Amino acid sequence: MPRSLDGLVLAPVTDQAPGQVGTRTRFTYHEKDGEIWAAYTGGDVVRGFLTGTRAGDRLDFRYVQLKADGTTSGGHCVSVVTLLPDGRVRLLETWEWESQPGSGTSVVEEVPHAG
Repeated sequence: MPRSLDGLVLAPVTDQAPGQVGTRTRFTYHEKDGEIWAAYTGGDVVRGFLTGTRAGDRLDFRYVQLKADGTTSGGHCVSVVTLLPDGRVRLLETWEWESQPGSGTSVVEEVPHAG
């Protein structure tokens, strides 16, 4: 099984549509006994949270967020955890909004530690 996500900071590698997470968004992940959760902020997202489960290399979670324009939204995501050649974590995500139309895929990667 790929390494634990606990304490890792991840960021999208490309911007999504306006008003959604983007390259300035940072996710701080936590993991314990098959549970995962994270807080995220940055870009158009003032505050966001996700919570769910991990089984092997598969994450299954729901997310909610408050955007800079004061609106809220939420959805469901399934991610596959992989490792990059340099050992950092990459998540390959398939997501779908539950509070509004829209779905897609995205990639988030562990932010390298500043020396």
